[in-house]
Amino acid sequence: MCGIVAAVSPAADIVPVLLEGLRKLEYRGYDSAGIAVLNGAGVQRVRTAGRVAELAAASEGIAAHAGIAHTRWATHGAPSERNAHPHVSGGIAVVHNGIIENHEALRSALSAQGYVFTSDTDTETIAHLVEAELRTQPDLFDAVLAATRQLVGAYAIAVIDERQPGKVVVAREGSPLLLGLVEDGVHAGHYAASDASALLQVTRKLIYLENGDIAELTADRLRIADAIGAPVERPVVISQLSADAVELGQYRHYMQKEIFEQPEALANTLELIGNGGRLQPGVFGAEAASLLDGVRSVLILACGTSYHSGVTARYWLESLAAIPCTVEIASEYRYRSSVPDPDQLVVAISQSGETADTLAALRHAKDLGHTRTLAICNVPESAIVRECALRFITRAGPEIGVASTKAFTTQLAALFLLTLVVGKLRGRIDEQAEHDHLARLRHLPVAVARVLELEPSIQAWAQNIAHRHHALFLGRGRHWPIALEGALKLKEITYIHAEAYAAGELKHGPLALVDRDMPVIAVAPNDSLLDKLKSNLKEVQARGGELYVFADADCHFPETEQIHVLLLPEHYGELSPILHIVPLQLLAYHTALAKRTDLDKPRNLAKSVTVE
Repeated sequence: MCGIVAAVSPAADIVPVLLEGLRKLEYRGYDSAGIAVLNGAGVQRVRTAGRVAELAAASEGIAAHAGIAHTRWATHGAPSERNAHPHVSGGIAVVHNGIIENHEALRSALSAQGYVFTSDTDTETIAHLVEAELRTQPDLFDAVLAATRQLVGAYAIAVIDERQPGKVVVAREGSPLLLGLVEDGVHAGHYAASDASALLQVTRKLIYLENGDIAELTADRLRIADAIGAPVERPVVISQLSADAVELGQYRHYMQKEIFEQPEALANTLELIGNGGRLQPGVFGAEAASLLDGVRSVLILACGTSYHSGVTARYWLESLAAIPCTVEIASEYRYRSSVPDPDQLVVAISQSGETADTLAALRHAKDLGHTRTLAICNVPESAIVRECALRFITRAGPEIGVASTKAFTTQLAALFLLTLVVGKLRGRIDEQAEHDHLARLRHLPVAVARVLELEPSIQAWAQNIAHRHHALFLGRGRHWPIALEGALKLKEITYIHAEAYAAGELKHGPLALVDRDMPVIAVAPNDSLLDKLKSNLKEVQARGGELYVFADADCHFPETEQIHVLLLPEHYGELSPILHIVPLQLLAYHTALAKRTDLDKPRNLAKSVTVE
């Protein structure tokens, strides 16, 4: 949540860089935005209660060589200009991503010292705290270091001081922060941001700060220290992303772009299996063979869409690899008593690799003694990847839309690969089965591209659903979590109340909701549970419900006035969940278009949930 950008450059006006960086980070929060720069007038601050576009208009005519900027997802205090960052105290200004857990105690102590609070945020305590420290240690770097030692919680901050122009100090603990280096040219200088997308406009040379790090940025100098102030060096990474990767191009919305990028994303993710050969444990890391050997069970930790990928994987792992699998909502797992097993594989799934609850759950598992840990993630330099013994990087590319699409399908592909590797090690998948599964994986991008061709028919369905207030999604077996994900997509971006159930549960309560005003969306592949599902759908039909059925071509679903059927081009066996989620993504997208919601930036949500 929240996005921060900072810049120092001797030659360039950094205001356009700050504003463009905020535009790229707006998916992290869009309740308000603000900028503070250092120029001849001291700290010049502009804040707006709205989108970055409004901030850009309000910032016309401002120029500077050093500054900080912020786009907010509200935690403490309602979205408003008074709560918008940057927050100031004396001659300093601060932007912050995260939550300061001891802000109430700090606020009381600072108020007793005479500091006046003008916002409801936890961030304002940081501003006053740094200003108080500057009274006894005038160097901004030292003052910020002293202030951070008093903070409890998660933060990434950037601070400027009008008495020390040409300098920005940044620090992180728990929230992501990286630095950008530009050695020459018009944008020569040093930069910082919440993620790489904000800095690709000026550089691909990045430094990822570790927890506890603090850094001082000037035009020609960069110094980094750890939590105790000792100098440290962090490696320079050349980002593989390009600025074009985070542009819309021909598409109307990022979600649309990312839905249609799924064939390419899957092809990139599966590139390692090539055109032949066999799958080796090493695709999950150099130590995979030893760490996966002897695994007796699997524990999957995730949130939201990633949780749904984990639930799908449970069906694969237990049916194909014959290994027990538990899937836990990360925010619940970390707060309950559980029984650790040193022979259990812990899998943490996250698109960003910075999801606060998943990261905390992973650390909790490690504290319990779990050493066999695997990250499935889309960001190679993220915290979850760094903290796991094994990793698989889904090569989906940047995902900007708040509603996850290509991250989900590439996670499923990675989890199916994990199933194959574990199944081989346990002697459950022979050479012929491996060959057949890998052949289907190689064909998967083509199969998904064919499903995308169904878009016009799905668009027509969306027009019928857009005016409804509720929807019910049904699936069975490994397609039940696909129904869960479909319902999540619909409610995220259309604000239609949607629920998903295993279809066999209908008669245990949800059937009471069914009437002619509630559309029922069913995932109906031609698998062993198809006849059971058809019986469940008859129950809906008998009570006047209107059915929208996504079926395989050979399912023989009769279409009536009450039953609408859309046939997918082919049945895809165990990998069918990856195909069946695509039309549900398109259905949500086109329903949101019909309702004219801001589907890339749905209300109350943000892309990367880096706070608890």
